[in-house]
Amino acid sequence: MRRRQDTQRRRQDMRRRRQAAERRGRVGELVAVVWLSAKGWRILARRWRKADGEVDLIARRGALVIFVEVKLRPSLDEAAHALTPWQWRRTARAARSWQMRHAPSCSWRYDAVLLAPWRWPVHLEGAWEEPTR
Repeated sequence: MRRRQDTQRRRQDMRRRRQAAERRGRVGELVAVVWLSAKGWRILARRWRKADGEVDLIARRGALVIFVEVKLRPSLDEAAHALTPWQWRRTARAARSWQMRHAPSCSWRYDAVLLAPWRWPVHLEGAWEEPTR
């Protein structure tokens, strides 16, 4: 009986942590939307998902479309280190799918917006380039 209660408690704690992380992520994406909009970007999509990947933000200015990964961490250094090759692969898969459907003739790039409390957002243009096949 005690083990069952411990297991249930752990699951509830994990659920609460995931929900808190989800809320922080949404707040970070909202800040990035405001920041990019102020810089003249038109937001085309937020949290665009496919089975094999997700793009946090998709924005356009002129003929350029950017696929943006947003990272909110306690410091900008931690946010930068959270950009992993695995994350970029997931983003690239979803981005290719979006691009084929919505803007096949536009030029595009992968950007990142790094966020930390009490710091200005940092927009890394061309933060990552997809390897040629």
